[in-house]
Amino acid sequence: MGNWGGTAVAHATVAELREFAAGTGFTGVDGDADLGGGWSALYYADQPDGGAAAALARRTWAPVLTVVYLDGDVGFVEGATVAGGQWKALLNRDMAEDYEIPVERFPVEAALAGALDWAAAAGLTADPDGIRGALTGSEAFAEDLTDRLLGALGINPAAPGEEGA
Repeated sequence: MGNWGGTAVAHATVAELREFAAGTGFTGVDGDADLGGGWSALYYADQPDGGAAAALARRTWAPVLTVVYLDGDVGFVEGATVAGGQWKALLNRDMAEDYEIPVERFPVEAALAGALDWAAAAGLTADPDGIRGALTGSEAFAEDLTDRLLGALGINPAAPGEEGA
């Protein structure tokens, strides 16, 4: 059985991210990770409908990235900045087509532009080719593409065994 939950990443401590996520309506938090450089990740079962990343960005006062997983096969990415910039992307597009998800609603070039703006707002040095590779790549698990995307955005995703509880 795959992952039906999600991941939230923000420039905040793990404790702050947990507190702000709970106050924003994220539920079923079952893990977290310190990603280094002031960035943290939170793993959860459910998030509020519509605009979860933007709501969390307003609470943390920092750029936020959320990814909601469809059985671990597909990832729905939402990025938001404090200034109101938002972008969306789809991870594992080939698998998304198998689910009959209209991938044309998630244009790669628009997502790439949004991701680069997001990274700049976060003070990160992004790798455009790496971001494009994550957005167009195919993996057995969408979580692997999330890690590739985070790395390309300039955030070091947690290595195996670094996750907290």
